[in-house]
Amino acid sequence: MTRLAAFQRVARQYADIADSLLVYIEEAHPSDGWVSSDAPYQIPRHRCLEDRLRAAELMNREAQGSAVVVDTMENSSNSAYGAYFERLYILKDEKVVYQGGRGPEGYRVSELRDWLERYRSDLEASNAETVVHV
Repeated sequence: MTRLAAFQRVARQYADIADSLLVYIEEAHPSDGWVSSDAPYQIPRHRCLEDRLRAAELMNREAQGSAVVVDTMENSSNSAYGAYFERLYILKDEKVVYQGGRGPEGYRVSELRDWLERYRSDLEASNAETVVHV
């Protein structure tokens, strides 16, 4: 949950230039599978969409202010984005412009923040260069 809190701080900091979305995918450490000793919740493997929706509701409570959606039981978003276990992306005009490393080792909110800061600077520079004559 520490990484979620860090993500939320960045999402709030850059909310004026970027929308954020959390996609809940299959459980990385289900309580009836590869259990993590430091997991804050005991969530069993999802057997149906209702199971996944219940688990995502926990994330939704932790991530207040962020939109949370749920991957399909076929894991189509997870497969398309290679998100397993967790991953950060930035999409602009329906294209991936930033792809973070695979979590947990490659999950770096600082890289996300750096990209967004450069983007904000570029936006400000392009707005400053725009001159309107009336």
